[in-house]
Amino acid sequence: MEGHADIERRALELRAVEGGRIEGYAAVFNSPSHDLGGFVETIAPGAFAASLKRGDDVLALFHHDTRAVLGRSKAGTLRLKEDGKGLFFALDVANTSAGRDVLESVGRGDITGASFGFRAIRDRWNHATKPATRELLEVELLDVTITPSPAYPATVVARRSLDVADEARRRALYLDHLRGYHGIR
Repeated sequence: MEGHADIERRALELRAVEGGRIEGYAAVFNSPSHDLGGFVETIAPGAFAASLKRGDDVLALFHHDTRAVLGRSKAGTLRLKEDGKGLFFALDVANTSAGRDVLESVGRGDITGASFGFRAIRDRWNHATKPATRELLEVELLDVTITPSPAYPATVVARRSLDVADEARRRALYLDHLRGYHGIR
């Protein structure tokens, strides 16, 4: 099954903090996820290449909240690149109350997670395995997020990914509405 248009999120650990900067891997290639509610997922090398090449405007957020923007690729405060390991990001955190709070919490070790929001453009499913497996081949990257919960949010992701449900479509429409309201793309 290829071509889902669902918005999804994944979480991974932050790697470094320096001054007003946070760095980490938002995705690691060929590394299986936890069971996401009936399936395990991997990300293929190159899955982000088209999105990065297009120069999609990617937001850096706190906990996927568009009211807590920490940086943005179009502003040059969020830099993204694929390397041999995965999707690396470097974020010059905004000097806002949310930004200062995030820097303090990451520096103390209270927040250790990075996540990313995406739409799957191409994926490959194998339902012959237990649990089923999904390989992300190409994604549209929407956001990189700093989050206090680095574990995969299985209840939300599994429902949207396995069912390709009406709720996912409603959320996609809501995100498109928010993008229009905030003048993003």
